[in-house]
Amino acid sequence: MNRLPGRLRPWPWFRRLPVVVRLVLAVAVTMSLVLAGAAGLVYWRVQAALDRQLNDDLTTYQRSLDQAVRAGGQLPPGPSGSRRQVLDAQGRVLGAGLHDRSLLTPAELSAAAHGAAVRRDVGSLLPITSNTLRLQARRVTADGKTRIVIAAVRRGHRDEALRELLAQLALASGLTLIAASYVGYRTARAALRPVERYRSGAAGLSDGAQNLRLDVPADRDDEITRLGHTLNRMLDRLEAAAERERRFVADASHELRTPLTLIRAELDVALHRPRSAGELTETLRSVDTEVQRLIELSNALLDLEELGTAQHVSRAPTDLADLVGAAAAPHLRTAEREGRALTVDAVRAIVDVDGRWLRPAIGNLLDNALRHGAGTVRLTATVDKGGLRLCVTDEGRGFPPEFLPRAFDRFARAAASRTGEGSGLGLAFVQAVSAAHGGTAHAENTEHGVRVVLTLPC
Repeated sequence: MNRLPGRLRPWPWFRRLPVVVRLVLAVAVTMSLVLAGAAGLVYWRVQAALDRQLNDDLTTYQRSLDQAVRAGGQLPPGPSGSRRQVLDAQGRVLGAGLHDRSLLTPAELSAAAHGAAVRRDVGSLLPITSNTLRLQARRVTADGKTRIVIAAVRRGHRDEALRELLAQLALASGLTLIAASYVGYRTARAALRPVERYRSGAAGLSDGAQNLRLDVPADRDDEITRLGHTLNRMLDRLEAAAERERRFVADASHELRTPLTLIRAELDVALHRPRSAGELTETLRSVDTEVQRLIELSNALLDLEELGTAQHVSRAPTDLADLVGAAAAPHLRTAEREGRALTVDAVRAIVDVDGRWLRPAIGNLLDNALRHGAGTVRLTATVDKGGLRLCVTDEGRGFPPEFLPRAFDRFARAAASRTGEGSGLGLAFVQAVSAAHGGTAHAENTEHGVRVVLTLPC
């Protein structure tokens, strides 16, 4: 498998962190961006308002200086802490109130001399410096001579207000970020606490705990609660499957052990002393019977395993009367040999079923009725409201009441002894065929015997 380039998988360390830590980091980063954006917007709006006021004061002071220079009078005083300077076209200081040197760079002096308004700040907001100013220079013509008038006002109040705003924004943002991270942490822990509880419960299951179920609140309906209910249903299915597997292994081992034991006993007896040809033939016939029983049992188990998935069921339009007749034909001779009646009543209809599996299922029902029942065996097949209903009845004593709930289980037999005739897989096969078709199968005792009903959608 080709590995993705490293640049497509940023921060691999982040994915190795616990979920709670990742959630808190995500909240912290997101809140940091939001707070930074909000703080930047507030700072920009306040700075714009303070700059606008400062520029208005500077412009007013500049105009008064310009008028005084044009009139040739004394330069008026400005706002508290303000400064002024008058230069000639070559940059020499004519009227000093700020420095003996020109505050303008050669480039700024040239721009002002050509009629451009020059404005810049002296000093920085951070780190704190003294005598921070904002100056503005413009060209003024007085008595036919060019003068550069520079007005400067202090930025102290403006800078102090902005520094105070920055400190308050930083404090508020920091506290908000800490509070948001804490709330995110507590929320994440609270949200994931049931998941950790479910994980601990699942760990108990892996340690061999029996009848384990997760403690899911009944008064909630959120994602975590639904996950808990889903896991409990999964545990129910796992427990049922494990129980079926244990029962299947126990029953299968018993069913396989019996014929193998008989075969071994027959061979031991045959080998113990010399046997006549007739005795050897009888032994081989007995062994053949048990081998045939093993083959039938193995084939039945394989058929049940194959029917475990609906992919092995291939539906096709099938004539119901022909299907039922073909399934019942071999059993008509059996019933006749035993002096019993077998009646078949099937409607003429086309049904969508898999005859390959349904035919032996019907045969199993008839075989059970002839082998374990008594009297007349009746097979009826009807189609009603899109459903196929197959019913087999006999006139025997019926199933023991305690056996009915597990009549379709594998290796289940009504007789107390397991050494009797049959493997106990016939009705299990019928149940598997009905389930593979999406139908149902059930057995019940009636006044006259046993009724087994197979219902399939068709």
